[in-house]
Amino acid sequence: MKTLKITLSLFIIFSTAVGFAQDDTDDTHTVAISIPQVALVDIESTLGSNNLTLGFTAPTEAGDPLGDPTNNTSLWLNYSSIKSAAGITNTVSVKLDAVLPGVDINVTAAAAAPSVGDGTLGTVTGAAVTLTTGDLPIVSGIGSSYTGDGSGAGHNLTYSVDGAITGVTGTASYADLVATSGTTVTVTYTITAN
Repeated sequence: MKTLKITLSLFIIFSTAVGFAQDDTDDTHTVAISIPQVALVDIESTLGSNNLTLGFTAPTEAGDPLGDPTNNTSLWLNYSSIKSAAGITNTVSVKLDAVLPGVDINVTAAAAAPSVGDGTLGTVTGAAVTLTTGDLPIVSGIGSSYTGDGSGAGHNLTYSVDGAITGVTGTASYADLVATSGTTVTVTYTITAN
């Protein structure tokens, strides 16, 4: 009987040891991954300042109109985007804080600079956007992407002034022009989910 108890005890100890050894042959754990939603937009300048001066020139001959300001291409639109869900895209819109009487301020975004950034970069409107106090899309269909940072990355912006001055169809009227020595307006770019 004593031999049976010892044999049974050894069998139980051996079975328990084998059971624990088998636990090490298969193990799992979880890895939590967190990806934040991102929607950042920035304007960068080749000149070191994001402020532009677009000055008209006075005519030198009676009967001639004002001369248009030279187009400015010193600003670049940069963005970083991680979309909030599948099927969602982001859009960059632009607006003014105030409209100047008699003046149409336009901005055109070029396609994203090649070989800079990655992901699903947005599609530009392709035409000049005449700025108003309401948000107007300038780049749409932005997926999870980044343009690169700084001037030379992202979308090059061309600012121009036309409408009443050059005869291009716009909202401005030459009759509304008033002399000013530096009236400023603020241009705001916003990135939002669709």
